Amino acid sequence: MYYVKKTLEISAAHRLQLDYESKCNNLHGHNWVITIYCKSKELDRNGMVVDFTRIKRLVKGQLDHKLLNDVLPCQPTAENIARWLTEQIPNCYRADVQESEGNMASYEVDE
Repeated sequence: MYYVKKTLEISAAHRLQLDYESKCNNLHGHNWVITIYCKSKELDRNGMVVDFTRIKRLVKGQLDHKLLNDVLPCQPTAENIARWLTEQIPNCYRADVQESEGNMASYEVDE
């Protein structure tokens, strides 16, 4: 099995709709640190699991400097962002999404 990992940072805003009082109900932004994990039993014709540039293009192109509420089909929590990323990136089996220091969510595809 081949594995690759790509970590990148984006800036994006979101607003959560929570069923309790929280400052997160207000529009606010983060400098998110996102780590993408991909794997494959075989390499593609270029000798890669997935090109690091493709991962960067997919993540930054869809999320960087965006209002995540307008991009994602779900509530833009770190947990939902992690799952959404695994669905967007080829061979991705796990995504870690850190919205601030000490606050990180992960999603891993069950096999």
